Amino acid sequence: MAEKSTDIEAMRHTAAHMVAAASRVLKPDTKLGVGPAIENGFYHDLDTAERYTDADLEQLQTEMEKIKKQDLPITQREISKDEAKKLFADDPYKMELISEIEGETVGVSDMGDGFFVTLCRGGHVHSTADVGFFKLTSLAGAYWKGDEKRPQLQRIYGVLFPTQEELETHLHRLEEAKKRDHKILGPQLGIFMFHESSPGMPYWLPKGMAILNELIDFWRVEHRARGYQEISTPLVNNKELWETSGHWEHYKDDMFIADMGEHEVYGVKPMNCPNAMVVFGSQLRSYRELPLRLSDVDILHRYERSGTLNGLLRVRSFRQDDSHNFIAEDQIEDEYRKILEIADRFYSLFGLTYRLRLATRPEKFLGAPETWDKAEAALRRILDEKVGAGKYAIAEGDGAFYGPKVDIIMEDALAREWQLGTIQLDFQQPERFKLSYTDSAGNKKTPVVIHRVIYGSLDRFIGILIEHYAGAFPLWLSPVQVKILPIADAQQDYAHTAAEALRSANIRVELDTRSESIGKKIREAEKEKVPVMLIIGKKEVEANTVSVRLRGNRDEGSKPLDEIISDLTLKISGREL
Repeated sequence: MAEKSTDIEAMRHTAAHMVAAASRVLKPDTKLGVGPAIENGFYHDLDTAERYTDADLEQLQTEMEKIKKQDLPITQREISKDEAKKLFADDPYKMELISEIEGETVGVSDMGDGFFVTLCRGGHVHSTADVGFFKLTSLAGAYWKGDEKRPQLQRIYGVLFPTQEELETHLHRLEEAKKRDHKILGPQLGIFMFHESSPGMPYWLPKGMAILNELIDFWRVEHRARGYQEISTPLVNNKELWETSGHWEHYKDDMFIADMGEHEVYGVKPMNCPNAMVVFGSQLRSYRELPLRLSDVDILHRYERSGTLNGLLRVRSFRQDDSHNFIAEDQIEDEYRKILEIADRFYSLFGLTYRLRLATRPEKFLGAPETWDKAEAALRRILDEKVGAGKYAIAEGDGAFYGPKVDIIMEDALAREWQLGTIQLDFQQPERFKLSYTDSAGNKKTPVVIHRVIYGSLDRFIGILIEHYAGAFPLWLSPVQVKILPIADAQQDYAHTAAEALRSANIRVELDTRSESIGKKIREAEKEKVPVMLIIGKKEVEANTVSVRLRGNRDEGSKPLDEIISDLTLKISGREL
């Protein structure tokens, strides 16, 4: 018997095929979309006359377990396209994929000597018994090829790990993630909402704006101290600008386009870089100005397909803490070091850890390969120094079309990883925009540009923070930092006076004046994740104090209001976790 495979990607890929095989047993009319391995698991897109429901997942899981126990061998072979068309004649999705494959042959995977055969390039374990431990978790709608004009299939998701212990640990994290889901907590806490009139474009509510503004204020303070200059540029530009930058060729399908007629075609900006090039090129520049760091937090728009939208994590309008740093070529490594210092400062503030990943030249790119080689070599030297040679991930072919990049991969409280910030090195756009500066010898030189974000999308960052903190933000970032809870109407005047004193100290405060029991007021403040509650009764009014209760049912006793304000101000200004 062949030795068991322990390749986790192969296990997950095989499990995806087992979903399809199990569905064919339960629903013989099943037509098959794609079924890849993904992070922590797998999915398969299925088209059936009668749709699966959440209640059906257990039955599908049971059928997969039967297939695993049968220890069915899995083989891979190449067949002619004509043979494949006969084999998959009843499956329109496979027929479409076959027509798109170059060459005269296609790969097929055979599970159990004909029990289940599907179109596949390979990458499986030897037998269904080798797949490890899995659990089907959810189903969702998925348009064929992500196009809302094409049929909508059902996507069956599952998770898979080599051991039962690892699977149970992950399932526990999934349960915890449900409790932290920003799509539920965000609207419940009054942070954001969506409306059908503008899919994928968040409405930031007052409490959400408080968080957003705190993040931007911190960003502004830290960047001003490091020589960054903030700009704001038009949200709509003529397509000629996007043609010059290369975005019209490489990114047009992901832009909102406004055709005004009479040869006036505009694009709503999906990124800030072309406008930053315009600002740099608007006047003569000297080497003495470099590095010139132009930052902005304008709203961007990208036409994400409706099937890919996901709360704040995948939206059509968002803000980035963007900057375009114009530098001389010999300043690349020093500038990268300084940017990574900012990343250290920002992520430590939220109790987040991160790792770095190098993304190299994609298949479609601007410029000469030798220029890319030079840029990639510079980034490798920087990463070798920062984290050590061989100690960072490499995403081959995942760079921007104009240059390689270093991505910031953050880990949250549930050990989930998110790609947030990115630091991109660009030799191409300055050339395309004919940018120049005068060097110390009086010669014209073309600058290099570093495109960089630290938060990344602020919308996405807030969505992740909601889940990271389970909605219980640290004091400095909480939309409501203090809630005042008078016990009876007789304490209302004192409560209003206390609220005014807190507001005067720039502390975000709410006053609960309802005629409800103090117990109910406390429970609701806890549910709203308010970090500090100040309870005022008859004794507090007489002693000119407040009774302090911290989130999590921590009673701190009575203290003078001035002392509380002084203590809170210190903690907020220090941005303590």
